Amino acid sequence: MRVVVVGYGMAGARLVSHLHGRAAVTVLGAEEHPAYNRILLSNVVAGKARESDVRLAEPSCPRARLRLGVTAVGLDPAAHAVSGSDGLTYEYDRLVLATGAEPLLPPIKGLVRDDGSLPDRVAAFRTLDDCRRILDLARHARSALVLGGGLLGLEAARGLAAQGLAVTVLHPLGHLMERQLDPPAGAVLVTALSALGVNVVLEAPTLAVHEGPGLVEAVLADGRRLDADLLVIACGVRACTGLAEAAGLGVDRGILVDDRLRTTDRHIYAIGDCAQHAGTVGGLVAPAWEQARVVADVVTGDRPLARYAPRPAVTRLKASGIDLAAMGDSTAADGDVVTFTDPARGTYAKLVVRDDRLAGAIMLGDNPTVGAVIQLFDRGGRLPADRRSLLLGAHNPSAGEPSPSLMPDAAVICQCNTVTKGALVRCWHDGARSAADLIAGTRAATGCGSCRDAVDGIATWLDREGTG
Repeated sequence: MRVVVVGYGMAGARLVSHLHGRAAVTVLGAEEHPAYNRILLSNVVAGKARESDVRLAEPSCPRARLRLGVTAVGLDPAAHAVSGSDGLTYEYDRLVLATGAEPLLPPIKGLVRDDGSLPDRVAAFRTLDDCRRILDLARHARSALVLGGGLLGLEAARGLAAQGLAVTVLHPLGHLMERQLDPPAGAVLVTALSALGVNVVLEAPTLAVHEGPGLVEAVLADGRRLDADLLVIACGVRACTGLAEAAGLGVDRGILVDDRLRTTDRHIYAIGDCAQHAGTVGGLVAPAWEQARVVADVVTGDRPLARYAPRPAVTRLKASGIDLAAMGDSTAADGDVVTFTDPARGTYAKLVVRDDRLAGAIMLGDNPTVGAVIQLFDRGGRLPADRRSLLLGAHNPSAGEPSPSLMPDAAVICQCNTVTKGALVRCWHDGARSAADLIAGTRAATGCGSCRDAVDGIATWLDREGTG
């Protein structure tokens, strides 16, 4: 079985590791770098991580032919062949498109030059090369503008603020992260960001960008002009579908796939940020890694009828000094909605309850119950009689994280890799004797990293109990 994988990001690299020893794999990776953890790039911008720290710890696959710096420039489904930018043709029995997504560049005058390049003091925020460009500009900068108040924009802003820059986020809508947060949560987030050195300007559509001597200027719709030493674009992403569309595959907002991640050509699959399954285009790492597992089982015939079943999404903001988790119908107002707000402490909590179960939640700020809320949402468990215990954890320590001994084995500790408490215990039984061993054995905490404290706690509990 010859498998060609186009794309060597987080989805493609995980697929290659799953195919190890099961198929002959050729990988075309447009970037010249080994696969890296895109979620942690804000730590690189902040100077808290080196490039080597965000490299993916995927196992070595000797049978995989890795072609870094090679872009797929043509696809001929009838011939089962992919053309590379290196002038070579790669034939396949099965092809997997993991082409990811590219930064969305809004139609702002002066933002993009006629040749498609960005002005000298403007950078997108998506890839490791983007991080290098941002860091190079930041070395000689005192201030920065960030276009976009979504997840990526806030991560970029916090990273630049950690470098000592005066940062202003320009967001065209009335509150931040409107896909995950409601207006009250957005207001609390603005306060929290301000305390960390990030200024936010809302309802600020940008009409034009001008580059002058030593600075870049943003012209807002209301006539205001804001300048800074650099400008970062983080206005969302769009799926890279050009290769698939040119080859005649079904494309909408992403490459259309069925429950087995097959495109409209049954020999071609798509996973990750480029794939559109059941009307939804990817964007989070947990679904991408689960899709990689399903495709590996299907194409190798180990589980030819395996199907991808999306899990409820949990979004975490990875920005130093801010703890935010949003899940499910987090912006909904229907159902039984329970909220708690303490703007002075930068805390906001919201539960959306339907049929005595969590349909959605927002947990912003220092709240020790966030893990318990995620567990209840993930398992669909019934809520405690006193729901305030999930909102007021900071004031009610007994309502915090449950002891590992009380957690069911099915409790998901690592959302990115779907690692359960039971999997961690089994890994300990198999010889792990530290949190590092558990991480190496299960991949827990190798995605967004937000479960690291929970993994450390379970390792401490297992060591104390003498389980082995």
